[in-house]
Amino acid sequence: MTMPTMARRSTGRGGRGSRPGLWAAASFLALIGLAALAPGLLVNGSPGDTDILTALQGPGADHPLGTDANGRDVLTRIVYGARPSLLTGLGATALAVFAGTVLGLLAGLGGRVLDQIVMRLADMTLSLPTMLLALLVLAVTGPGTVPTIYAIALYTTPGYARLVRVQTMVVRRSEYVEAAESLGQTRLRLIIRHILPNAFAPLLVLAAIEVGIALIAASALSFLGFGPRPPAPEWGAMLAAGRDYFSVAWWVAVFPGLAITLTVLSTTTVGRALQRRSEGRTG
Repeated sequence: MTMPTMARRSTGRGGRGSRPGLWAAASFLALIGLAALAPGLLVNGSPGDTDILTALQGPGADHPLGTDANGRDVLTRIVYGARPSLLTGLGATALAVFAGTVLGLLAGLGGRVLDQIVMRLADMTLSLPTMLLALLVLAVTGPGTVPTIYAIALYTTPGYARLVRVQTMVVRRSEYVEAAESLGQTRLRLIIRHILPNAFAPLLVLAAIEVGIALIAASALSFLGFGPRPPAPEWGAMLAAGRDYFSVAWWVAVFPGLAITLTVLSTTTVGRALQRRSEGRTG
Protein backbone atom coordinates (compact mmCIF):
# COMPACT_ATOMS: atom_id res chain seq x y z
CA MET A 1 0.00 0.00 0.00
CA THR A 2 1.44 3.31 -1.03
CA MET A 3 1.77 6.26 1.30
CA PRO A 4 -0.76 8.44 -0.61
CA THR A 5 -3.34 5.66 -0.33
CA MET A 6 -2.71 5.33 3.40
CA ALA A 7 -3.02 9.09 3.78
CA ARG A 8 -6.31 9.15 1.91
CA ARG A 9 -7.69 6.33 4.03
CA SER A 10 -6.52 7.99 7.22
CA THR A 11 -8.15 11.24 6.14
CA GLY A 12 -11.35 9.45 5.33
CA ARG A 13 -11.45 7.79 8.73
CA GLY A 14 -10.85 11.19 10.33
CA GLY A 15 -13.69 12.70 8.33
CA ARG A 16 -16.08 9.89 9.27
CA GLY A 17 -14.98 10.01 12.88
CA SER A 18 -15.68 13.71 13.14
CA ARG A 19 -19.18 13.50 11.66
CA PRO A 20 -21.05 12.27 14.78
CA GLY A 21 -19.76 15.25 16.73
CA LEU A 22 -20.61 17.62 13.90
CA TRP A 23 -24.12 16.19 13.53
CA ALA A 24 -24.63 16.38 17.30
CA ALA A 25 -23.50 20.01 17.31
CA ALA A 26 -25.73 20.91 14.37
CA SER A 27 -28.71 19.12 15.95
CA PHE A 28 -28.20 20.93 19.25
CA LEU A 29 -28.01 24.29 17.45
CA ALA A 30 -31.23 23.43 15.61
CA LEU A 31 -32.87 22.70 18.97
CA ILE A 32 -31.63 25.99 20.41
CA GLY A 33 -32.88 27.78 17.30
CA LEU A 34 -36.31 26.22 17.78
CA ALA A 35 -36.28 27.31 21.42
CA ALA A 36 -35.49 30.87 20.36
CA LEU A 37 -38.14 30.98 17.63
CA ALA A 38 -40.97 28.98 19.20
CA PRO A 39 -40.30 28.19 22.88
CA GLY A 40 -43.94 27.24 23.41
CA LEU A 41 -43.40 24.12 21.29
CA LEU A 42 -40.84 22.78 23.77
CA VAL A 43 -42.25 23.76 27.17
CA ASN A 44 -45.55 24.71 28.75
CA GLY A 45 -46.08 27.71 30.98
CA SER A 46 -44.32 31.02 31.25
CA PRO A 47 -40.76 31.74 32.45
CA GLY A 48 -42.22 34.21 34.94
CA ASP A 49 -44.60 31.77 36.64
CA THR A 50 -43.70 31.53 40.33
CA ASP A 51 -44.67 29.11 43.07
CA ILE A 52 -42.99 29.75 46.40
CA LEU A 53 -44.15 26.36 47.69
CA THR A 54 -41.87 24.64 45.17
CA ALA A 55 -38.88 26.97 45.55
CA LEU A 56 -35.50 25.29 45.09
CA GLN A 57 -37.11 21.97 44.29
CA GLY A 58 -34.68 19.49 42.78
CA PRO A 59 -35.03 17.93 39.31
CA GLY A 60 -38.04 15.62 39.14
CA ALA A 61 -41.11 14.63 37.19
CA ASP A 62 -42.88 17.98 37.60
CA HIS A 63 -39.76 20.07 37.02
CA PRO A 64 -37.15 18.12 34.98
CA LEU A 65 -34.37 20.64 35.77
CA GLY A 66 -35.71 21.79 39.13
CA THR A 67 -36.88 25.24 40.22
CA ASP A 68 -35.14 28.43 41.33
CA ALA A 69 -35.48 30.47 44.53
CA ASN A 70 -38.82 31.89 43.34
CA GLY A 71 -40.26 28.53 42.36
CA ARG A 72 -39.84 29.18 38.63
CA ASP A 73 -39.20 26.19 36.39
CA VAL A 74 -35.52 26.18 35.35
CA LEU A 75 -36.13 24.29 32.09
CA THR A 76 -38.79 26.78 31.01
CA ARG A 77 -36.51 29.71 31.77
CA ILE A 78 -33.60 28.13 29.89
CA VAL A 79 -35.78 27.54 26.82
CA TYR A 80 -37.15 31.09 26.89
CA GLY A 81 -33.68 32.42 27.65
CA ALA A 82 -32.37 31.08 24.34
CA ARG A 83 -33.87 34.01 22.44
CA PRO A 84 -32.16 36.92 24.26
CA SER A 85 -28.92 34.95 24.54
CA LEU A 86 -28.79 34.11 20.83
CA LEU A 87 -30.07 37.55 19.87
CA THR A 88 -27.13 39.18 21.59
CA GLY A 89 -24.54 36.80 20.16
CA LEU A 90 -25.89 36.79 16.61
CA GLY A 91 -26.71 40.50 16.66
CA ALA A 92 -23.20 41.44 17.79
CA THR A 93 -21.67 39.15 15.16
CA ALA A 94 -23.86 40.53 12.36
CA LEU A 95 -23.08 44.12 13.33
CA ALA A 96 -19.35 43.36 13.53
CA VAL A 97 -19.41 41.66 10.10
CA PHE A 98 -21.12 44.68 8.54
CA ALA A 99 -18.84 47.24 10.17
CA GLY A 100 -15.73 45.14 9.50
CA THR A 101 -16.67 44.73 5.84
CA VAL A 102 -17.11 48.49 5.38
CA LEU A 103 -13.85 49.31 7.16
CA GLY A 104 -11.97 46.55 5.34
CA LEU A 105 -13.15 47.84 1.97
CA LEU A 106 -12.17 51.39 2.92
CA ALA A 107 -8.72 50.23 3.97
CA GLY A 108 -8.21 48.07 0.90
CA LEU A 109 -9.50 50.51 -1.67
CA GLY A 110 -9.13 53.94 -0.12
CA GLY A 111 -5.42 54.48 -0.56
CA ARG A 112 -2.40 54.38 1.72
CA VAL A 113 -3.46 57.13 4.14
CA LEU A 114 -6.94 55.74 4.75
CA ASP A 115 -5.51 52.24 5.07
CA GLN A 116 -3.11 53.42 7.77
CA ILE A 117 -5.88 55.24 9.67
CA VAL A 118 -8.25 52.25 9.66
CA MET A 119 -5.56 49.75 10.61
CA ARG A 120 -4.19 51.90 13.43
CA LEU A 121 -7.70 52.27 14.85
CA ALA A 122 -8.07 48.50 14.66
CA ASP A 123 -4.74 48.03 16.44
CA MET A 124 -5.78 50.45 19.18
CA THR A 125 -9.04 48.57 19.71
CA LEU A 126 -7.32 45.20 19.82
CA SER A 127 -4.71 46.49 22.29
CA LEU A 128 -7.38 47.09 24.94
CA PRO A 129 -8.61 44.22 27.15
CA THR A 130 -11.84 43.07 25.53
CA MET A 131 -13.98 42.94 28.65
CA LEU A 132 -12.67 46.30 29.86
CA LEU A 133 -13.59 47.88 26.53
CA ALA A 134 -17.09 46.39 26.71
CA LEU A 135 -17.55 47.62 30.27
CA LEU A 136 -16.44 51.13 29.26
CA VAL A 137 -19.06 51.17 26.51
CA LEU A 138 -21.78 49.91 28.86
CA ALA A 139 -20.79 52.43 31.52
CA VAL A 140 -21.62 55.16 29.00
CA THR A 141 -24.69 53.63 27.33
CA GLY A 142 -26.16 51.78 30.32
CA PRO A 143 -27.12 48.11 30.57
CA GLY A 144 -29.43 46.28 28.20
CA THR A 145 -29.49 43.97 25.19
CA VAL A 146 -28.83 46.58 22.51
CA PRO A 147 -25.93 48.29 24.36
CA THR A 148 -24.42 44.83 24.97
CA ILE A 149 -24.60 44.09 21.22
CA TYR A 150 -22.79 47.36 20.48
CA ALA A 151 -20.15 46.68 23.13
CA ILE A 152 -19.36 43.18 21.85
CA ALA A 153 -19.41 44.26 18.20
CA LEU A 154 -16.94 47.06 18.91
CA TYR A 155 -14.07 44.76 19.84
CA THR A 156 -14.87 41.99 17.34
CA THR A 157 -15.07 44.32 14.32
CA PRO A 158 -11.26 44.67 13.78
CA GLY A 159 -10.88 40.96 13.01
CA TYR A 160 -13.41 41.15 10.19
CA ALA A 161 -11.92 44.42 8.93
CA ARG A 162 -8.46 42.87 8.66
CA LEU A 163 -9.83 39.84 6.81
CA VAL A 164 -11.80 41.92 4.28
CA ARG A 165 -8.81 44.24 3.78
CA VAL A 166 -6.52 41.32 2.94
CA GLN A 167 -9.07 39.79 0.55
CA THR A 168 -9.64 43.18 -1.08
CA MET A 169 -5.94 43.81 -1.66
CA VAL A 170 -5.44 40.33 -3.13
CA VAL A 171 -8.41 40.58 -5.48
CA ARG A 172 -7.73 44.12 -6.66
CA ARG A 173 -4.28 43.05 -7.89
CA SER A 174 -5.64 40.11 -9.88
CA GLU A 175 -5.60 40.16 -13.66
CA TYR A 176 -9.34 39.87 -14.13
CA VAL A 177 -9.99 42.91 -11.90
CA GLU A 178 -7.39 44.91 -13.81
CA ALA A 179 -9.09 43.84 -17.02
CA ALA A 180 -12.49 44.87 -15.65
CA GLU A 181 -11.09 48.28 -14.65
CA SER A 182 -9.65 48.76 -18.12
CA LEU A 183 -13.11 48.10 -19.55
CA GLY A 184 -14.49 50.94 -17.48
CA GLN A 185 -16.33 49.06 -14.71
CA THR A 186 -17.14 51.27 -11.73
CA ARG A 187 -15.61 50.77 -8.30
CA LEU A 188 -19.00 49.76 -6.86
CA ARG A 189 -19.46 47.12 -9.56
CA LEU A 190 -16.00 45.72 -8.88
CA ILE A 191 -16.78 45.47 -5.17
CA ILE A 192 -20.12 43.70 -5.71
CA ARG A 193 -19.03 41.35 -8.49
CA HIS A 194 -15.46 40.48 -7.52
CA ILE A 195 -14.30 41.56 -4.07
CA LEU A 196 -17.27 40.69 -1.84
CA PRO A 197 -17.83 37.20 -3.35
CA ASN A 198 -14.18 36.34 -2.70
CA ALA A 199 -14.38 37.63 0.87
CA PHE A 200 -17.72 35.98 1.66
CA ALA A 201 -16.50 32.42 2.35
CA PRO A 202 -13.75 33.33 4.87
CA LEU A 203 -16.10 35.89 6.44
CA LEU A 204 -18.76 33.22 6.93
CA VAL A 205 -16.25 30.85 8.53
CA LEU A 206 -14.90 33.49 10.89
CA ALA A 207 -18.41 34.63 11.83
CA ALA A 208 -19.49 31.05 12.63
CA ILE A 209 -16.56 30.70 15.02
CA GLU A 210 -16.92 34.19 16.50
CA VAL A 211 -20.60 33.63 17.39
CA GLY A 212 -19.45 31.39 20.23
CA ILE A 213 -17.08 34.06 21.50
CA ALA A 214 -19.86 36.63 21.33
CA LEU A 215 -22.17 34.31 23.30
CA ILE A 216 -19.55 33.91 26.02
CA ALA A 217 -19.05 37.69 26.18
CA ALA A 218 -22.80 38.32 26.31
CA SER A 219 -23.26 35.79 29.10
CA ALA A 220 -20.32 37.26 31.03
CA LEU A 221 -21.74 40.77 30.78
CA SER A 222 -25.18 39.52 31.85
CA PHE A 223 -23.51 37.71 34.74
CA LEU A 224 -22.08 41.07 35.82
CA GLY A 225 -25.51 42.69 35.59
CA PHE A 226 -25.20 44.52 32.26
CA GLY A 227 -27.59 42.35 30.25
CA PRO A 228 -31.39 42.17 30.24
CA ARG A 229 -32.89 43.23 33.54
CA PRO A 230 -34.51 40.65 35.86
CA PRO A 231 -36.84 38.85 35.82
CA ALA A 232 -36.22 38.41 32.08
CA PRO A 233 -34.79 34.94 31.42
CA GLU A 234 -31.23 35.07 30.13
CA TRP A 235 -28.58 32.40 30.61
CA GLY A 236 -25.85 34.63 32.04
CA ALA A 237 -28.26 36.33 34.44
CA MET A 238 -29.65 32.94 35.50
CA LEU A 239 -26.12 31.72 36.18
CA ALA A 240 -25.44 34.80 38.31
CA ALA A 241 -28.66 34.34 40.29
CA GLY A 242 -27.95 30.67 40.89
CA ARG A 243 -24.48 31.13 42.35
CA ASP A 244 -25.95 32.24 45.69
CA TYR A 245 -27.75 28.90 46.06
CA PHE A 246 -25.08 26.59 44.64
CA SER A 247 -24.43 24.78 47.92
CA VAL A 248 -28.10 23.89 48.42
CA ALA A 249 -29.52 23.95 44.87
CA TRP A 250 -26.73 23.30 42.36
CA TRP A 251 -29.17 22.87 39.45
CA VAL A 252 -30.15 26.57 39.45
CA ALA A 253 -26.66 27.53 38.20
CA VAL A 254 -25.41 24.33 36.57
CA PHE A 255 -28.07 23.94 33.88
CA PRO A 256 -27.89 27.53 32.54
CA GLY A 257 -24.11 27.20 32.54
CA LEU A 258 -24.43 23.92 30.66
CA ALA A 259 -26.68 25.58 28.07
CA ILE A 260 -24.02 28.26 27.50
CA THR A 261 -21.21 25.71 27.29
CA LEU A 262 -22.97 23.36 24.86
CA THR A 263 -24.08 26.21 22.61
CA VAL A 264 -20.57 27.64 22.42
CA LEU A 265 -19.05 24.20 21.78
CA SER A 266 -21.63 23.52 19.08
CA THR A 267 -21.07 26.80 17.26
CA THR A 268 -17.31 26.30 17.44
CA THR A 269 -17.59 22.73 16.11
CA VAL A 270 -19.72 23.84 13.17
CA GLY A 271 -17.43 26.81 12.53
CA ARG A 272 -14.31 24.62 12.52
CA ALA A 273 -16.01 22.20 10.13
CA LEU A 274 -16.77 25.09 7.77
CA GLN A 275 -13.17 26.22 8.08
CA ARG A 276 -11.82 22.78 7.16
CA ARG A 277 -14.17 22.59 4.21
CA SER A 278 -13.21 26.03 2.94
CA GLU A 279 -9.54 25.00 3.15
CA GLY A 280 -10.22 21.78 1.24
CA ARG A 281 -9.61 19.50 4.23
CA THR A 282 -11.90 16.70 5.37
CA GLY A 283 -10.23 15.61 8.60
